[in-house]
Amino acid sequence: MDKRTKELLIEVDKFIATGEKLTNYGKSNPGETSDKIVKELTSWATRIGEFLTRVYPQKNNEYHKQYARFREHKQFVIHSNYYKHVVEICGVLEAVKYEIENGLLDKLTALIQADIFANFLEMGDHLLKEGYKDAAAVIIGSVLEDTLRKLCDINEIKTINDKGKKLTIDPLNIELERGGVYNQLVKKQITGWADLRNNAAHGHFGEYDIKQVQLMLLFVESFSADYLK
Repeated sequence: MDKRTKELLIEVDKFIATGEKLTNYGKSNPGETSDKIVKELTSWATRIGEFLTRVYPQKNNEYHKQYARFREHKQFVIHSNYYKHVVEICGVLEAVKYEIENGLLDKLTALIQADIFANFLEMGDHLLKEGYKDAAAVIIGSVLEDTLRKLCDINEIKTINDKGKKLTIDPLNIELERGGVYNQLVKKQITGWADLRNNAAHGHFGEYDIKQVQLMLLFVESFSADYLK
């Protein structure tokens, strides 16, 4: 379990513990909600909203819908006849916890990341069709590097060196092949495309032609689809 996953689990467990405490208060409170509990409930609800947005940037999923229903109610009132809204949010948090513990969140993030990469690849394709091979090569190469970095994150492979600097395509490529994420043949292919990207980034535009950039685009599209799924 990586550091980020552990931190998310600690955070969601704290939310659940607070929710259970508030629920117990509600069950035993026959009358008006105290100011202290109103403040705690308000803070709890606000922080959960921020947490869900951070964990699930796309707001059309069921967790955001359930939370929106919670906010529609008078959620800052809680007593013996009105505490189930807090219980429901605890249920949402338990579902989020299950996804985090079982690696489902990483799969969702990978899919979102793949969509983002697809948009940049479409941009690279458009530039190629307009004849801008050099700008296209830089963008496509950046998508390749980001894909490798994401694969390292998924497989708990380091993405920074001992000096705290981000690893570039070549060292990321070496670590991924060494970690068994893909084989030597794929590694060699990526090395070749990394050379093309570096030539484009450093102004060596005569070292490659538009057909090679088109082939690079096809490779990165296929590679991203195969490994970010």
